[in-house]
Amino acid sequence: MIKAVVFDMFETLVSLFEGRTYFSEDIAADLRINVSEYRGPWHATEDDRTLGKLTIEEGIAAALRPLGLYSEENVRMIAEKRRDSLNDTFSKIPEDSFWLLQTLREQGVKTALISNCFSDEAEMIENSPLYPLFDVAMLSYEQGIRKPDKEIYQRTVDKLGVKPEECIYVGDGGSKELFTAKEIGMRPIQALWFRYRMFEPHIPCPVYEEFLHAESQADIMKFIIPNGDKE
Repeated sequence: MIKAVVFDMFETLVSLFEGRTYFSEDIAADLRINVSEYRGPWHATEDDRTLGKLTIEEGIAAALRPLGLYSEENVRMIAEKRRDSLNDTFSKIPEDSFWLLQTLREQGVKTALISNCFSDEAEMIENSPLYPLFDVAMLSYEQGIRKPDKEIYQRTVDKLGVKPEECIYVGDGGSKELFTAKEIGMRPIQALWFRYRMFEPHIPCPVYEEFLHAESQADIMKFIIPNGDKE
């Protein structure tokens, strides 16, 4: 019996491709450098940004210093444009995401979130109207661990008070999240409903044929209760 559904956030419940996007190539254009120059220093700070060792501003500064481009003005510009992009993401949360979380709770199914995120993303998540709809929320920036580490999954099920085999895990598949979910005993489902928005080089993973697929949020209910279609 399924007692809980654990969700990824980005490209599962919300999309970073909604409205204004602000990725490495956009930052590089603002700095007037080639994107290949920027990606190396930026990606070098990713673990520390994800694990709560650096705020987003500190991570930006650390990436700019080896390029000789550090200034408070540049850090502020990049951080503000990231927040503008995130505001677009969280101001246009799909109604189907609300419907899915609310329907699960009405059916007595617990809901949880596991998200790899930086400080600005964690702030947006916690202030979003989705946040109260989770029984448990595990944000890598706060937990100091990230997917696909088994520990963040185990902390989630422990707080939910369920066994892994009583959980469905729903995510777009980035960060090898579906593989760890399966390994610890969850039933993983790859969420494909935002995939049409993505563009290279920001598509996080292929469509994995070895996992169940959901083409819409309503499809998730079919794995939980009979006739679980959205009315």
